[in-house]
Amino acid sequence: MRNNDSFVSFWSIPPVELLGKLSTSIKGLTNDEALIRQKIYGRNTINTRKKKNTFFLLVSQFKSPIILILIFAAILSIFLRDRNDAIIILIIVIISGILGFWQEKGANNAVAKLLSRVQINAAVIRDGKEIEVSADSIVPGDIIILNAGDIIPGDLILIESKDFYVNEAALTGESFPVNKIPGAVEKDSPISKRTNTLFMGTSVVSGIGKAAAVNTGKNTIFGDISEKLNLKPAENDFERGVRKFGYFLMEITLGLVLFIFTANIFLKKPMVDSFLFSLALAVGLTPQLLPAIISINLSHGAKKMAENKVIIKKLSSIENFGSMNILCSDKTGTLTEGNVKVYGCYSINDNNFDKVNFYSYINSYFETGFASPIDEAIKSFRSFNIENYYKTDEIPYDFIRKRLSILVGEKNTGKNIIISKGALKDILKISRFVEDESGKISEIENIASILEKKFENYSMQGYRVLGVAYKYTDKDVVKIERNFETEMIFLGFILLYDPIKENIVQVIDNLKKIGISLKIITGDNQYVSKYIADKLQLDSKKILTGREINKISDEALIKKVNDINIFAEVEPNQKERIILALKKAGNVVGYIGDGINDATALYNADVGISVDSAVDVAKNASDIVLLEKNLEILEKGVIEGRITFANTLKYVFMATSANFGNMFSMAGVSIFLKFLPLLPKQILFTNLLTDISEMTIATDNVDKDLVAAPRRWNIKFILKYMMTFGLLSSIFDYVTFGVLIFFLHSNEYLFRTGWFIESVLSASMVVLIIRTKNSFYKSKPGKYLIIAISLTVIATLAIPYTRLGALFGFVRLPVNFLFILLIILIAYMVLAEITKKIFYKYVKY
Repeated sequence: MRNNDSFVSFWSIPPVELLGKLSTSIKGLTNDEALIRQKIYGRNTINTRKKKNTFFLLVSQFKSPIILILIFAAILSIFLRDRNDAIIILIIVIISGILGFWQEKGANNAVAKLLSRVQINAAVIRDGKEIEVSADSIVPGDIIILNAGDIIPGDLILIESKDFYVNEAALTGESFPVNKIPGAVEKDSPISKRTNTLFMGTSVVSGIGKAAAVNTGKNTIFGDISEKLNLKPAENDFERGVRKFGYFLMEITLGLVLFIFTANIFLKKPMVDSFLFSLALAVGLTPQLLPAIISINLSHGAKKMAENKVIIKKLSSIENFGSMNILCSDKTGTLTEGNVKVYGCYSINDNNFDKVNFYSYINSYFETGFASPIDEAIKSFRSFNIENYYKTDEIPYDFIRKRLSILVGEKNTGKNIIISKGALKDILKISRFVEDESGKISEIENIASILEKKFENYSMQGYRVLGVAYKYTDKDVVKIERNFETEMIFLGFILLYDPIKENIVQVIDNLKKIGISLKIITGDNQYVSKYIADKLQLDSKKILTGREINKISDEALIKKVNDINIFAEVEPNQKERIILALKKAGNVVGYIGDGINDATALYNADVGISVDSAVDVAKNASDIVLLEKNLEILEKGVIEGRITFANTLKYVFMATSANFGNMFSMAGVSIFLKFLPLLPKQILFTNLLTDISEMTIATDNVDKDLVAAPRRWNIKFILKYMMTFGLLSSIFDYVTFGVLIFFLHSNEYLFRTGWFIESVLSASMVVLIIRTKNSFYKSKPGKYLIIAISLTVIATLAIPYTRLGALFGFVRLPVNFLFILLIILIAYMVLAEITKKIFYKYVKY
């Protein structure tokens, strides 16, 4: 095989011949051969969003159009006139870029380490043994073992299968699972007719299979589509908010730049200086470190959440996680212990019945298609000597039939028996007869209503009820299909129980206190669901069943969902419908699930939450993975998510209000002064100093009221905040201008120095005010934020007295100005505190 080989029409080649062309066999590849092929074909991934290498990440720090124009203008000015100032501007721009690069690279590395903890694996045969490997290490020629819940890790040819059904909705749009069988099909068969082919990105619904990898990565059909369409993940609420915020800043910046440049030209100021000044203003208004700050905040939040056993797969989902107000969950393992146990095996007369226990044990012992905790519970409840039995065939469990059938032979009698175990209603559907503990067999229809009543009674006591049935078959029957599941003899009931978690009621109450309502979506019957809901102290007066959901329209469901806490007897496709209805009803919906039937609900939820032990298809569809299936962990994760979002918003508030105020002041005063109020290099230096102090905001403490309820992006609020505190800042800027011009009679050098110090100190110190809604002395800032602000203040006061200050055109200030500046700053802080209280009284987030 050669690099970039891609087998065309491989579905038309007989499997044995195709294995030869792939230079492999049913025994699989050796590890050495797999490594060689991986070097040839690369990693098995179709990720179109390539990971940024170090150089690209560095260059991307300078991709802003404003930054690029500023660099161009600075280089141009080198050749026209002021070489030293232009070089300083370039150095500041480069330092800002390197600062952003350093932080973002650290954030990316941290996230990559976290994601490696929740990778998708695949079972392959290497060196003749079945082993687990990362799915992205699959190569053409690998022999792959597939079970229910597995994601297909490439374009594969099926070699062996048993009742093998695959969900191809992601590729074909077909909602019903497709039965896959080995063999060859016509060369010109459409995708939907290639019944011997498994496609990357689809998933196994039921059954067991063995397949050979033919094409991987971008050579797959899904990879080809992704390349052509350059597919990207859908934009979520956080990303949409950042984008809108960017457009909002762009509009303000563009208007301001055009106005200032035109005004300065009209006043006959030098064109190059005016152009550089206008661009520097634009840079000053733009929070140029916003991408880096967002990355720092989100990665810091992701690391903190990982400490609480919550792994974030997509950083931008943290905001949705924090703003979630509805959490939908199944009960097993999340609300209950997840340790299913058998309470007992009973006959139709409510007596202990060993034959029910024995036949269910045989069924569970020989099951291979779908690993289930129920089978483990049955095997551990009581063990039997089954040396006299051997397995002949199996019809694996699936979510349509909801039962598992095993064909076994009895050595001493030579008889073959089909034993079926599954959901009671689905076992009763295939049963014509019933057997009691005395061995008497009669028609089941005579006691159908009695069995239904027993089912209700057991369920109302909180038990999950399974049924067991059997029948003898001819000796020559060695294979069974679904049509064999008929005319069976019903034996009795298996009662299962799974106690609720010890502290779950308190956890649910805690979630309610932070604005998250719990809704149970379960396949269990309404009686068990009501029992569990009552134990959890949830309102169970209204229960909506799957049967009822089928009878109402989407519009009616949207009106109902907010008032219902329990959805019972729900089919997998109905979960998606419930999630979408909740979203359309105005909620931010989280869904926690770990099974095959949870995948579509996870995908459609605002926040898809899975667990590390989940099947691949569920883990892959989720945004967040819990290392333990525990709502207490989820609660801590939500709080960390809200802290992360709160600190991101703090930076936005700080940067936009301070920058807008400074730039508004500068724009206004530049019209009346005969000189530029600040040189371009001084504007950029001012912006750099304020950004450095604000980069520690990710470690800041967050007030309890900011995490007490869900929050989302609110551009209108940000605009009001920016205008209010920006204009307040500008008022004190103009006070400073007045002192410098009318009291100190400053020349241009003293004016620039005085305003530089006032601008940086006010922007840095007011952070302590606007970082909290409460009184600043009641909210303790983070240690690193205090250190950063202190160092910025000290450096700003010292710079005019150093050679660096002279390089930037700053001069020593008279002592009396420093006293006046102190009074201005104190007045600004006091008025900012008063303004904040008034603002939050009348403006709600």
